[in-house]
Order: sequence, then C-alpha cells, then structure tokens
Amino acid sequence: MADIRILDGGMSRELVRLGAELRQPEWSALALVNSPDIVRQVHTEFIAAGADIVTTNSYALVPFHIGEERFRTEGPALIDLSGKLARQAADAVSDRKATVAGSLPPIFGSYEPELFDPNRVQDYLSVLVAGLQPHIDVWLGETLSLIAEAEAVRTAVSDTRKPLWISFTLDDSDEGIENQTSRLRSGELVADAAEWAVRAGVAVLLFNCSKPEVMEAAIATAARIRDAAKSRLELGVYANAFETESDDGAANETLHSTRDDLTADAYTDFAARWARAGATVIGGCCGIGAAHICRLANRLKDKPLTA
Repeated sequence: MADIRILDGGMSRELVRLGAELRQPEWSALALVNSPDIVRQVHTEFIAAGADIVTTNSYALVPFHIGEERFRTEGPALIDLSGKLARQAADAVSDRKATVAGSLPPIFGSYEPELFDPNRVQDYLSVLVAGLQPHIDVWLGETLSLIAEAEAVRTAVSDTRKPLWISFTLDDSDEGIENQTSRLRSGELVADAAEWAVRAGVAVLLFNCSKPEVMEAAIATAARIRDAAKSRLELGVYANAFETESDDGAANETLHSTRDDLTADAYTDFAARWARAGATVIGGCCGIGAAHICRLANRLKDKPLTA
C-alpha cells in the first residue's frame, strides 16, 4: 500500500467558522479583501489537522465570481495574496514539508461545461498563473467538468515546469450514483479523462466536488486505465458534503446546504475505500472541515487500512 498524502478540506465554510464574512457572488474571494489573516489561519489549521497539501484561496478569483472589471483591476493583487498566504502557512511548518497547490478553477463557472470558451480561457488563466507561480509547488486545476477545461489548464502552465494535478468533478446525480456510470459532469467518460491524463503527462489525477458515493468507481476506472498504460499517474479524491441541489441558479448565486450524515468518521470510511481502490492523495472539498481532515489523517496516513 502506497503512502497516503493528505489534502486539505473546503476553504469557504472554515472561513465562516472562524468569523469571516462570505456572500455571493464573491464568496471566498471576499475573505482575501476583508479577512486575509483568517485565510492564513484556515491554511494553518488544516496543516495542524494533518494536511500535507494546502490549496490557495484563488478558486473564486475569476470574473464569474468577482466580475470582469474587478478581475482586471484587483484580481492580480488578490491572486498574489492568495498564494502568499498559503505559502506563509506552509513555510511555518517545522516538523515536515507542506506543499502548496495553486488552485486554477473553472474559469466560466463551476458545473458549467456548456459555458467553456476556448477562445477566451487563456486570457484569464494567464493572470492566475502569473500571480500564483512564485508561491506554489504544484498546479491544481480543480472542479473541471470537461476534458477541454483540463487541456486549457495544461496549456496555461506548460512553461512553468511545475507538476500538474488535474481534478474533475463527476456526475453525482441520483442516476449517476445508482448506475455508477463514472462520467464527468459534461457527460464524458472517466475512462476518457484518465486516458487524456496519461497522454498529457499529468502527475496526479483527482476527482472532487462530487458526492462521496461516486468516487470509488471513478478511482477504480482510472486505476485500470493507468495500469494498462503502465503509467506512474497518481490518483486522488476530495469529495464534497453537498445535499442534492436543484439545477436552478448559477453556482455564484445560491448557497448549497451540507449533509448531516457526513461526520468525520463517515467521511473517513469513504476515504478508506478510495485508498483501497488506488487513491494516494485524499482530502475534502466543500463542507469538509479541519475536523474531518484530522480524523482522515489519523486513520489513513502511515497506518494500515481497516474496514
């Protein structure tokens, strides 16, 4: 069994727990303006809980959340700040190395594959890459709904010589859970996404911001593709705790409620199955907090997996 690396959890609800004001459409970007010390504290608490990797709070620093004008005028400084805060928290660790992952979000909106614009995406990604590059160790293109979004991220970071991690969000509708179809939110097959990741030289292929119930099948599919190609691709998971939501309202207009049943122990039970299926990078997404990460790290890291 390979060693497990622990990724951090969701940023936004930890910001709220520690007293930061969040509102839509800016969401977690607002904390960089009003409460940067709390952003740093969230990173620090995730590391203290056992996270080996912290992710920059740059997910909402796109026009979809902060608007086009603000992205152009304030975006570069806020992106730079998000990288600095994560780097400061990681560098303060004295007993081990903490890795900083630079979050490169879906530019045109979470769960919105139909809005992807290949003619405009590099214009926005280039601003994020320039601001984050001095501070990060790896790139994390996350919550991507279609393979073309991942290819755009690969293109954007190709000259930086830093490892590329790509994380896709999965179809976690009731039908997807029941049939274990292992598809991205775009409808593309996980198998095709894994084949792309192998060809593209991705270092870690992850699945995130979907319900825990769909993750094991996706990891098993990706592991099969990886092993057939004799690739060194690593696999990872960080699920969310969202309740089932309607399709009404864009991701920057509504607030998702979270599940009461996904306690730290329940989430870690899922994580143990992901590890047995082949995941070696495991953390949490929206609604998964420091308490979840602490329980997960204590059970999975450098310890035998139990049922």
